[in-house]
Amino acid sequence: MPVVVKLKEILAERNMSQRELARLTGLRPNTISHLCSNEVDRVHLSTFDIICKTLNISLNELLVQEDD
Repeated sequence: MPVVVKLKEILAERNMSQRELARLTGLRPNTISHLCSNEVDRVHLSTFDIICKTLNISLNELLVQEDD
């Protein structure tokens, strides 16, 4: 089953820009942009950890498994 990164939706709910998240996390804006696209193929777990801690969410909220 494919796993979808819900970062774009979470940022929209919080009225937070990708640039703001990049600033808060110290991650590159390109990394955040990539995670907000539908083209995510691989990511370091540490990147998800940083995002989850910054947004105060669980990994289950960030990654959602979808049926085919």
